[in-house]
Amino acid sequence: MSRIILSTLNARHAHASFGLRYLMANLGELQSSALLLEFDINQRPLDIAESILAADPSIIGLGIYIWNANQSLELVRILKSLRPDLPLILGGPEISHETELQEITALADFVIQGEADLYFADLCRKILSGRRPLNKIHAAPLPDVAALKLPYDLYTDADIAHRVIYVEASRGCPFRCEFCLSSLDIPLRNVPLDPFLASLSSLLERGTRQFKFVDRTFNLNPAISTSILDFFLAALDRFPNLFLHFEMIPDRLPDALRDRIIRFPPGSLQFEVGIQTFNPQVAERISRRQDNAKAESNLRFLRTQTTVHIHADLIAGLPGEDLAGFAAGFDRLHSLGVHEIQLGILKRLRGAPIARHDEAWGMVYRPDPPYEILQTAHMDYPTLMKLRRFARHWDLIANSGRFAHTLPLLLRDGSAFFAFWTFSTWLHERAGQRTSGISLNHLRDFVGQYLRSLPDADEPLIAAALAADDPSRKPSPTHLPLRQARRLREVKER
Repeated sequence: MSRIILSTLNARHAHASFGLRYLMANLGELQSSALLLEFDINQRPLDIAESILAADPSIIGLGIYIWNANQSLELVRILKSLRPDLPLILGGPEISHETELQEITALADFVIQGEADLYFADLCRKILSGRRPLNKIHAAPLPDVAALKLPYDLYTDADIAHRVIYVEASRGCPFRCEFCLSSLDIPLRNVPLDPFLASLSSLLERGTRQFKFVDRTFNLNPAISTSILDFFLAALDRFPNLFLHFEMIPDRLPDALRDRIIRFPPGSLQFEVGIQTFNPQVAERISRRQDNAKAESNLRFLRTQTTVHIHADLIAGLPGEDLAGFAAGFDRLHSLGVHEIQLGILKRLRGAPIARHDEAWGMVYRPDPPYEILQTAHMDYPTLMKLRRFARHWDLIANSGRFAHTLPLLLRDGSAFFAFWTFSTWLHERAGQRTSGISLNHLRDFVGQYLRSLPDADEPLIAAALAADDPSRKPSPTHLPLRQARRLREVKER
């Protein structure tokens, strides 16, 4: 019997591959002979190859993403060395652009560019029937999402119990932000609402309590987003411990949405709000449209009148932005009281239009995944290295919620950014790379040492703050959703 193996390397075991499940759901008559095998990037490609080949495949479909590109290349080398005759089909965002330039393309038999939900099945049928195409690279037509079979029944009970459950109500994005591959996904397409809500209902009945919506612009269409929120509000009577993650446009929050959001109880909603930059010149340069005044107003509303956990994103290293400009944006966002500021370093994703600025703005990127910016005309390499460490230290101390009492002491004077920048530099000088695996107790000791080294250090105040942030104490109710929130984080490029 012919067997189709669908496989990928997830960023971690807790992440279930949404793309593979869509492919499996739309295999039609081939589904009965298909097998989904998921791995993660911490497993050895040698062991992964052994597991795949032990399933005796007739065709292998492999999903390639920015987080697994290096490991996937090694895996493909092994598979083609052992079974050069075995048809190997690659797909995914990492392989959909600049395809011919990649070594992995030369090794593969076929590459599908774009959304392969339906095209993968058609290609498999041709191969299995002996009508193997001569061309290697195939550009998949954009599928009609209304014609797709939804994949939610393919989440197993084990997935529901132990893994992140991804769902989507729409695909694409109407905006043109040049750092993002979603800027290429036009038009925005909405999944038919009734079958989608029926699938959500089934997941709830099976025990799903955490949903991560992967829509890039969940609040773009208020009629659809309010219907989805109404669905979950009604479900709260039976399932009070829901946790929902949505990615929101920062400057669009009409009254219809506000009215629903304020009705959700604490710990049930997380919004990922992509501010990215407050600098209007930089935003215009990268084709990003955003009303900063409305974004600030919406964040104030969410922070003061709702119980939403706010995860806000900023990007460092955008063309034309210097450290002072980024710091001003960081301080502006910090002043709004969001729960987490995720400081991301700009990446040059394959196919993203941001590459057009390389020469004019001195953009130099890491040549291998994840293609992070190394230097720009306005931020040199040492500065961006310090920003990487800042992001790591901020995540450990501010975003973790474990230092709620000592963090204000670290940021007490002037610019929150530069106050923490000074601490981050001090911490690196003393702890070095150990902060990547430092215990909370040791980190707390370093914070105490730094605070006591400051001029006019108030010992009783410092001691009281450190005692309140003792790692042995339970997190405050304000930060209980954080552990759930972190489970729902994922690299954005599906």
